[in-house]
Amino acid sequence: MRRGYLALFTLALIWGASFLFIKLAVRDMSPATLVLSRAVFGAVTLGLIFAVRRQTPFPTGTRARLLPFLAMAILGSLLPWVAIAFGELSISSALASILNATTPLWTAVFAYWVTPAERPSALNYLGVAIGFLGTGILIAPDLIGQPLRATTIGTLAVAAAAASYAVAALLQRRRLRGVSPLQVGFWQLAFTTPLALALAAPTIGATHLGPTSIAAMLFLGVGGSGIAYLLYYFMMNTLGATRATTVTFLLPVTAVFWGATLLHESITIPILAGMAVILLGVFLTSRPRRAKASVTAEDRGVA
Repeated sequence: MRRGYLALFTLALIWGASFLFIKLAVRDMSPATLVLSRAVFGAVTLGLIFAVRRQTPFPTGTRARLLPFLAMAILGSLLPWVAIAFGELSISSALASILNATTPLWTAVFAYWVTPAERPSALNYLGVAIGFLGTGILIAPDLIGQPLRATTIGTLAVAAAAASYAVAALLQRRRLRGVSPLQVGFWQLAFTTPLALALAAPTIGATHLGPTSIAAMLFLGVGGSGIAYLLYYFMMNTLGATRATTVTFLLPVTAVFWGATLLHESITIPILAGMAVILLGVFLTSRPRRAKASVTAEDRGVA
């Protein structure tokens, strides 16, 4: 159990720092080029993990899952990673991480139509309302006076990325239930690579890598998309899905810490207020429904 919680906090530090390294990387490359490098390094890392474990990423039934894997690549990697990297061209890494924390809120909204048998409770939807109120607190300063500023567009891009993550999570729950997260991660990154290459091709020639951007690429690929996935896999098996979701609450805190400490980003009162309200909303949204005799233990988990 202690190792599970150690993995939890390590994962929160790694994923929280990802927003910092995205901010550093996009100084030297386009968002699409960053996504390409992240996918390549992540896929190679997960491939090495398969090799060390002497496992195959091609178990029985892989061919039947290729279409869901492709959808996961688009909705869970390509679109949100490009949107977050684009957003961080104009907003701070701390703000991006807080907006990313709205993913469970979007999941609860979409679950109403996608998984009607597992619709969130009234308390969960109260959390959704509170969470989006916190999002409004973050966006409001940019909407006053000049609604089309770059920071506004960047903020909306990261919010859209969170919504894309939510759709990917529901897709995985419906079409890839029971499939190893390690296998999902490998194929997701494997399909992301050619898609990102096509998107990045026009800008690769203009990329000028420095030591900082190279380090950021390696961290995001090997750490944020490779090792982090292994920690997540370990955490799910030791702590369970419900406890594992608490990483959602730690990410904005660690990202704000990294941004303020290493990038000297200003942490304003609206940012702190918005983060507090969003995390309260996420907490209420993540509360499981009351158990019923006809509901299985898995169904009582967070969607």
